[in-house]
Parts: sequence; C-alpha cells; structure tokens
Amino acid sequence: MNRPWLLWAPLVATACIGGLAIYGLAVPKDEQVRSAMIGQKLPEFALPPATLGVLPLSNKDMGDGKPRLLNIFASWCIPCKAEAPQLEELKAAGVEIDGIAIRDRPEDVAAFLDEFGNPYRRIGSDSEMAVQLKLGSSGVPETYVIGADGTILFQHIGDIRAEHVPVLIEKLKATK
Repeated sequence: MNRPWLLWAPLVATACIGGLAIYGLAVPKDEQVRSAMIGQKLPEFALPPATLGVLPLSNKDMGDGKPRLLNIFASWCIPCKAEAPQLEELKAAGVEIDGIAIRDRPEDVAAFLDEFGNPYRRIGSDSEMAVQLKLGSSGVPETYVIGADGTILFQHIGDIRAEHVPVLIEKLKATK
C-alpha cells in the first residue's frame, strides 16, 4: 500500500511536542499553592490552647464582627521566627491576630513566645495538622485575612516581611 502521509507523521509529532515545550516555557509559572477556601467561611474547628496562659481557638472566635489575621506558625519554623517582628508591628497597629501552632509541644510554643513575643489574641494547637489541611494551607508560616463574618478573604503564603505589613493592613481595612 502506498501511504506517503506516514513519512510526515514523525515530523508532525515532533512539531507538536516542540510546540508544547515552547508553550510551557513561555507561560509564567505560579509555584504557590493557593487555598480553595478563599471566599469561603472558615471550616468548623475547636483547638485546645497551644500552651499554658493562652486562650484556645475555634472558628466561632473569628466571626464576631471584627476582621483579623489568622497566622499559622510553628516554634521549629525558621521563617516563623523571622516574621515575629512584623507580627508585633501589626499588633501595635491595632490588628488582632489569632494563631494556630502546627505540630508543636506546649513547652516549645511557650519558649517561642518568650523569645519572640506574643502578638496573638488566641493560639490553638493543631498537633495533627487537621485544621491546617482544612484551610488549604500548604505549610508554615501562612497568614489569612479573616473577614468580620468569618470568611477567608486573603492568603499570604510564607513569612511576613516589612513590605507585606502595609498590604495586610490594607486588606484588613478593605473588609470593613
């Protein structure tokens, strides 16, 4: 049988693969894992206090008519230590911050707070990472802007740096 189109098949296949490769290189890549919870109410949870002397945390504590930040951190997390001064700056600016300590021991959380300060209103202990996963969080640290009605409005992935403080304050002001 005479099938001249078979001679062109490898060339067409190579051109298709090359086109896909060029497309993959040309399209900007987003390496951040965004939460599917943005725009949704906080999932239900009730966490015990992360250490002595702090209040426990539940989703009901964050739908009380005032916007706030929800910071997911861990005492063993180096970027969490780096963001501590910015959290203190946010607190000094009147921002209410609640925290969730991930896979942490109470004595380690206490030592972390003693060394780096306690900007938190409440801190819940998520030793099994169940709430972290419900929130769609990909790691620590992560910070969420929570609206006055308990809706997740914004997600900041990674440590908060000085240049992020005005952005977070603006996001909170926009919720009012």
